[in-house]
Amino acid sequence: MSNKEYGTLYIGITNNLIRRIWEHKQKTKPLSFTSKYNLQDLVYFETCTDPENAIRREKQLKAGSRQKKIDLIEKNNPDWEDLSERF
Repeated sequence: MSNKEYGTLYIGITNNLIRRIWEHKQKTKPLSFTSKYNLQDLVYFETCTDPENAIRREKQLKAGSRQKKIDLIEKNNPDWEDLSERF
């Protein structure tokens, strides 16, 4: 999630992407990181069928540099579009 092109980035996992996007956009947790920084645009996502692999990938992404995250987003979503509008 992000708030604008090259803005603040948030990485997380969920078992229900559509629900989780809705929660971020509605700010159901007003004290959360995504609420604080108004992160409402889904700019990148991956799917995993195994929760353990999802957790492993989340940790890998979080450990990477900001530039690696930006490169991954731009490779798949060069215009930083809100991908949640596709759902």
